[in-house]
Amino acid sequence: MSLTIDIWTTLEIIAALSFLGLAIYAIAARPYQSAESVAQSYDEWTEDGILEFYWGDHIHLGHYGSPAQSKDFRAAKVDFVREMVQWGGLDKLAKGSQLLDVGCGIGGSSRILAKDYGFEVTGVTISPQQVKRAQELTPPELNAKFQVDDAMALSFADASFDVVWCIEAGPHMPDKAVFAKELLRVLKPDGILVVADWNQRDDRAKPLNAIEKLIMRQLLDQWSHPAFASIEGFAELLAATNLVRGEVVTADWTRETLPSWLDSIWQGIIRPSGLVKFGLSGFIKSLREVPTLILMRIAFGTGICRFGMFRAVRGVIAQNSESLVGSSVYNR
Repeated sequence: MSLTIDIWTTLEIIAALSFLGLAIYAIAARPYQSAESVAQSYDEWTEDGILEFYWGDHIHLGHYGSPAQSKDFRAAKVDFVREMVQWGGLDKLAKGSQLLDVGCGIGGSSRILAKDYGFEVTGVTISPQQVKRAQELTPPELNAKFQVDDAMALSFADASFDVVWCIEAGPHMPDKAVFAKELLRVLKPDGILVVADWNQRDDRAKPLNAIEKLIMRQLLDQWSHPAFASIEGFAELLAATNLVRGEVVTADWTRETLPSWLDSIWQGIIRPSGLVKFGLSGFIKSLREVPTLILMRIAFGTGICRFGMFRAVRGVIAQNSESLVGSSVYNR
């Protein structure tokens, strides 16, 4: 297919795909039920290989610059990791620093963090199939390992890591306060937490109207999400743990990441070999995602959703304090 297709033809193709996917979309929702339902969804996406084929080994959005520029979809994802490292100040840390990648997917970011920055990386995901695929893709010389773990109840001891890193895992967490506590609990004193996430507009300041609520309901139900936090709300939850030294720093990267949504649909158009590779069933499965991707573009483009960045530094642990695992906040 010619790369000279103009923008209107592109939009027409995307619109056609969207309408074709509506019938499948309407009857094939994957609402959040439990951690097991999230694991099952990611196991299925990983086993069939469709998501990796189109999105590469970085299953997150890309960074297109500020202002956003035209960029290769997969290159933008690598750039996102580099921009997040710099924004979080992680490029100033010593090589060999221990980093926990929470919600590591199939290890795309973990491999960059280990190879290019010298971190000793442990990646965790709730999906056994993602762990298996991450291990297959990771060269033995890289200091990166992967294991199944639950971000709501991490298996690591208090103060285990110099850095905790997390991209786009928060929407899957049913209790954001527990999630915030766990991320900070496993950090060493003076350790750095850096989180990138999909967020909802803070509806305390401007409540969602009926149409916006309908859009959010669809976004939650299609990709096994119990809820989105707001940037302001999650920052408050991090601060409320009383484990943060100083302030929680936030930023809004909606504009920098916005092109990812339509770019992800475009991958299906410029990679027609996927139809041969995955057949009719793969085409149908891919097609059902198009309306959700369109809705995501609408939500992030109109301000219903925002792409939030969070940075926090772990405070010093008080001597003789009770283990955080047993705290009332963790168990609620």
